Amino acid sequence: MKSKKNNMALFFVGLLVFLIFMFPLYWMVVTALKTQTEIFEIPTPLWPRNITWEPFAEQLSVSGDTLRGFKNSLIIALGAALIATVLSIPASYGLARFRFKAKKPLILFFLITQMLPSTLVLTSLYIMFSKLGLLNTYAAPILADATLGIPFSIIVLRTYFISIPKELDEAAKIDGCGHVQSFIKIMLPIARPGIIVAAVFSFVYAWGDLIYGITFITNPNMRPITSSIYNYVQQYQTLWNSTMAFGIVAIMPVVLIFIFMQRYIVSGLTNGAVKA
Repeated sequence: MKSKKNNMALFFVGLLVFLIFMFPLYWMVVTALKTQTEIFEIPTPLWPRNITWEPFAEQLSVSGDTLRGFKNSLIIALGAALIATVLSIPASYGLARFRFKAKKPLILFFLITQMLPSTLVLTSLYIMFSKLGLLNTYAAPILADATLGIPFSIIVLRTYFISIPKELDEAAKIDGCGHVQSFIKIMLPIARPGIIVAAVFSFVYAWGDLIYGITFITNPNMRPITSSIYNYVQQYQTLWNSTMAFGIVAIMPVVLIFIFMQRYIVSGLTNGAVKA
């Protein structure tokens, strides 16, 4: 009886937490379906009386801004995710399997970089990219966004590699495999869920970036989808229904990624969480 009460209590707590986290998404959808008049009503209705689809139609209008922004964001996010994942895999493997004096300071450095805001390195990156002639190219935001994904990927993959038994390395050595061969043939296939997690989160970081995209790229035809948010901020008002509709359209690729990759994401996050 006591166990059932505890389960019911946990269920209601979980339901409450779920509703709290889902309410902003619900309010975004509801606001996108409302007219401007309904949005500013007091009290504002919890569901639109007159549903309008015009804000969503604007996203696929003949101007092509949204589709062009999707293409630009896809190029930037895929490039950043590829660089972050490729660089973090050997780095995290080295931190997990080898002992050296600077190991702990390096891990601490990666943890600290996760806490720093993007604007802290914005000026230095701008100067560096300017001297390299990378401004107004996709390479600048790709490299900048990769710096956001690399520390997280290293931290996640390191704990994942630690969770893999060292006996597999020893068995590979007995079979005549060196460090490189055992890493490619044994470690990488086992660590696939962790690698997918690192790639997905690096993609999400780059997809949601705004500050790097509008700083390093001044050509509006090359800017990412997030920069289009300014299209709905007018001189005397903000078109909130269009803004919310834009937000829903912009996050759909990320939502679809998490829906179809959730099995790998959950496995990658939980399998590497048992050891530090």
